[in-house]
Amino acid sequence: MVPNFPDPTSDIAERAASVLGPESDLFAELDAAGLGAALAATLRSSVAQPGVSARAAVRLATDLARIPLATATNWIGRPVEPPVPVDSKDRRFADPAWRTNPAFYAMRLAYLSVSRSARDVVGSASSDADTGRKAALALDLLIDALAPTNFLPTNPAALKRAFDTGGMSLLRGARNFLDDLAHNQGRPRQVDTSGFEIGRNLAATPAKVVYRNDLMELLQYEPQTEQVHSAPLLCSPPWINKYYIMDLAPDRSFIEWAVRHGRTVFAISYKNPSKEMAGTTMDDYLVRGPRQALDVVAEITGAEKIDIVGLCLGGALTAITAAYLTQSGDDRIGTLTLLNTMLDYAQPGVLGAFTDRSTIDRLERRMQREGGLEGRSMAGTFDVLRANDLIFNYVVSNWLLGEDPPAFDILAWNADSTRMPAAMHAFYLRHFYLENRLALGSLEIAGKKIDLRAIKAPTYVVSAINDHIVPWESAYKTVGLVSGPARFVLGSGGHIAGIVSPPGPKAWHQVTETEEALSSTGQDWRSGAERRAGSWWEDWARWSEQTSGPLGAPPRMGSKTYPVLGDGPGDYVRT
Repeated sequence: MVPNFPDPTSDIAERAASVLGPESDLFAELDAAGLGAALAATLRSSVAQPGVSARAAVRLATDLARIPLATATNWIGRPVEPPVPVDSKDRRFADPAWRTNPAFYAMRLAYLSVSRSARDVVGSASSDADTGRKAALALDLLIDALAPTNFLPTNPAALKRAFDTGGMSLLRGARNFLDDLAHNQGRPRQVDTSGFEIGRNLAATPAKVVYRNDLMELLQYEPQTEQVHSAPLLCSPPWINKYYIMDLAPDRSFIEWAVRHGRTVFAISYKNPSKEMAGTTMDDYLVRGPRQALDVVAEITGAEKIDIVGLCLGGALTAITAAYLTQSGDDRIGTLTLLNTMLDYAQPGVLGAFTDRSTIDRLERRMQREGGLEGRSMAGTFDVLRANDLIFNYVVSNWLLGEDPPAFDILAWNADSTRMPAAMHAFYLRHFYLENRLALGSLEIAGKKIDLRAIKAPTYVVSAINDHIVPWESAYKTVGLVSGPARFVLGSGGHIAGIVSPPGPKAWHQVTETEEALSSTGQDWRSGAERRAGSWWEDWARWSEQTSGPLGAPPRMGSKTYPVLGDGPGDYVRT
């Protein structure tokens, strides 16, 4: 089972996990997006607008002048309205000293005042949309880095810990810092992976490898019920990060949940591409990935219909596969389940700052030299998008407080990074994010122009309210791109925590009961949706049971044509 850890650490890990996702490995290092250049250009523009800088300076001077009186009034216990809004939910300032100690109270207000002034200057400067968005991201990173909580003399919690431990916390923090400097490229570690092992408490649902090619292994999961539904279920994961986010840990595995609900489950496990696979294309992933897997599943089970669950980029490939096969006269696909999947890239959210033409051009040149993008170098960019949760949170806990990083399954999975083949990666960024060809119907894959309207299979679309990788409003557009009946479910959590969503007291989801209740926009749909307690897993189980066929004896493990090659989770997950 997953190791236990104290509630405060769990909370930190869950907040970090809620913003992690397969797309975290899509983008190269920070400078590839030109954030620094954008901020410099925006600041130059602000100089040419003296009125903007003057107004910001006057406002800042006014705020700073009000701080001493506000601090003194607060110190004597009288309620006072601070000169700048204070977010009571900002966990960086949770220590009581930020409210009761005059020095720390004033320091916090000064920091917030300067931060607001800087944002006023950058936000009011004349610049194009892409430059402005990148400048804002760069400024937010700088502001987050300079927060007083990130430095020992100005962090009351760290000072108290040092006093209470007789300086031992400082020694442990120094040890952690030096270890990260030597072994983690100078970044604070997000997770303690020592308690996790693939096949033991990660990717642990019993399975066999029944097929292998140069791109993927196919796992068949052992039945856990006396009878199973006739339609097997194929899981199509992203190949950005490892497949086992769909089979994370005992009692936290969607695959395990499906197996326990009478489904014969298969899952694709992609090979971590090497430099020799630089020429691997999206066509290859379609033909040697889900299309080949469908052939194997059909031969082993004899099923006429096969349901597919796709996650993130694996969900996009699932939709492409369904349209491709339908346009080819192949009607094997029974239903589709698309988890945190974007098919219309017109509004990609914060990741739009990393997918403009100049950034993609730089990435392509880099990938031509290196043959692909390493997972660790790509993950750094994603971290800066939520720097407080994914960087500075661990600066404080690991280095200043001397704590060890948490043992958390999602973070352990996220640390198990993968590479991206150059040809496929460039194609994906340019044709999906930059040109939005999939939604426009002009994307050509494996010799066929993909028309999502060809998808007539019942489609279950899941999104998460706090997903900033695939904004839920963009995911909602899927219901208008397919022709078959669609059910949209909005759940709690973020890009990954929203998918790893076993039933529990914190889980909730929103849904409408009829297809007619689907609206033209996500916000219109949400205004009429019903919020229910519980996980979307439970809703999906009821939905899928209606179309998954009658119950019968489980099929054999493998077949004469596709014999069992070994135990799950296989070899490729360890590459």
